[in-house]
Amino acid sequence: MNILVSACLLGVNCRYNGEGKLQEDLLKLQEHHHLIPICPEQLGGLPTPRPASEIQNQRVMSKTGIDVTEQFEAGAFESLKLAKLYQCSYAILKERSPSCGFGKIYDGSFSGSLIDGNGVTANLLAEHGITVIGESKLSEFIKLLRG
Repeated sequence: MNILVSACLLGVNCRYNGEGKLQEDLLKLQEHHHLIPICPEQLGGLPTPRPASEIQNQRVMSKTGIDVTEQFEAGAFESLKLAKLYQCSYAILKERSPSCGFGKIYDGSFSGSLIDGNGVTANLLAEHGITVIGESKLSEFIKLLRG
């Protein structure tokens, strides 16, 4: 099976701060499945590192006050293209991210507070029938796959 995965969760240094967030459980998952790495923010043309961004009033704003909605949307569509190309039914994405967060995202105040909501890419993927899983649910997902 092909599974879309936030590249930062595979240890790629592509997050806004130039770091990765390797999830060791993904190494187990790739023994039996093909992982397709994506970084929607990079796919949308944003550099690494880049200022942190959060969703405010349905727009994605950088901490420096720049509207980066267009880049986030472009990256979401590129991610969806890859998901379709590789026939991915699942996406394992970085939680709380304005791109990849699913269920909970930062509230737009850059204070670390969370609200209910989805990142731009996670929302688009879910709208197209792709099951989105956050990294905290990874071990449950692996157990589910093993049956």
